[in-house]
Amino acid sequence: MYYVGSNMTHFLHTQSDLEAGLAELLRIDPRLVPAAEKAGTFALRRREGGYPGLCAIVCGQQLSTASAAAIRDRLFKAFEPFHHDAVRAARSDKLKRLGLSNAKIKAVKEIGKAVSTGAIDLNAVGEMDADAAHALLTALHGVGPWTADIYLLFCLGHADAFPAGDLAVQEAARIALDLRKRPDPKALTKIAEAWRPWRGVAAHLMWAYYHVVKRREGISLETADKKPIKKTKKRTAKAVDAKKHWPQIKKTKISAKKKTETAKRAKKAKGVKRAT
Repeated sequence: MYYVGSNMTHFLHTQSDLEAGLAELLRIDPRLVPAAEKAGTFALRRREGGYPGLCAIVCGQQLSTASAAAIRDRLFKAFEPFHHDAVRAARSDKLKRLGLSNAKIKAVKEIGKAVSTGAIDLNAVGEMDADAAHALLTALHGVGPWTADIYLLFCLGHADAFPAGDLAVQEAARIALDLRKRPDPKALTKIAEAWRPWRGVAAHLMWAYYHVVKRREGISLETADKKPIKKTKKRTAKAVDAKKHWPQIKKTKISAKKKTETAKRAKKAKGVKRAT
């Protein structure tokens, strides 16, 4: 933990930094003490920073941990060393074969361009105020609020980065604070104002608490970038059901038609008989 400019910026580089930050957080907001007691001791999680670190997070957007890891490993193995200029020069079909979607291909290329031209220094942003760093990162193509905060928190160790769009953090906050419903990113950001400058520590605490309470890992989604899910399964089920019963419906229609024709013939025959 150290000073940057006139404002104090805290960093979580070691386990002792995390523990000291947690002590400060609980002093600021005693409501979190029961959650901390239930969560127990939890470890600091850090990742590689710079262009590789941000690309790894982009790979994990909207995917399970296992799927994200598989794509990330293929991507890094295909470019050794992993450098922004090499990725920028790569053909899109090559990147697609590695498992990247068109949107993610454009994102890693555009981020690489910004790094190459000096439009952003992905390491220097860690020394900025959390909000300023967040704004600079989200200006990059393909980097939403969740991606920016995860990068600041895990790759640079910024103690005040807070991924309000993370579902596990939202649900843990709901339980820990005894809220009626799970807070959305806007509501959780407002709640977290009380935790400055230790919002990143609060996020670590929420993940640890969630894991203990739910007994499973959370699903992290960047809600600002999430596309609406099309309701195709229900329509498909109806279509299948209709198709399954189609022969019977057809048969019924044919039977009704035959009955009508038989009735007409009978009526005609009866008319002929009367005339005779």
